[in-house]
Amino acid sequence: MTLVLPIDPEANRLLESSPLARLLGMVLDQQVPMEKAFSSPYVLAQRLGHELDAAELAGYDPEALIALFATPPALHRFPKAMAARVQEVCQVLVDRYDGDAARLWTDVADGAELFRRVAELPGFGKQKAQIFVALLGKRFGVTPQDWREAAGGYGDPGAYRSVADVTDTDSLRRVREYKQQMKAATKAKATDG
Repeated sequence: MTLVLPIDPEANRLLESSPLARLLGMVLDQQVPMEKAFSSPYVLAQRLGHELDAAELAGYDPEALIALFATPPALHRFPKAMAARVQEVCQVLVDRYDGDAARLWTDVADGAELFRRVAELPGFGKQKAQIFVALLGKRFGVTPQDWREAAGGYGDPGAYRSVADVTDTDSLRRVREYKQQMKAATKAKATDG
């Protein structure tokens, strides 16, 4: 029950072992392919020369962090904005969870509380928070009571809607097809309306 993306095996291992890498992958999963988003925490750790640390990232010189994000290959297509977002998320982790990303989910009472905590993070709207709740539940065993309900349709068993459903190349293909269908439906709705 893990996330397996077609990325460097070391990047997959980091996602498995580091709650912060997992969370930062979700932070970066915006307007870039999910493989790029979820491999970037590994590249960031390589550029830093050590494991990711929320307190360090929260207090990192903003211009120096932007430079780490922008160095080719850039960690995101919007390195300046996403470096700032990573700092904001890490600052919340420091302020509320002693810098430990896992504390975001380890002591929640139920899925609703998990969703609320995730949705309070900078850059996490309803959909992104639901996807992360689904990712935690489906791939990492974080299953407080009613977590599937909190994840909305992303928590459905057997669904292929998001990164939470990727376990191999076939499931990745099915998730991409679903996303393309949703994009086409949205586009058709916009032209009809």
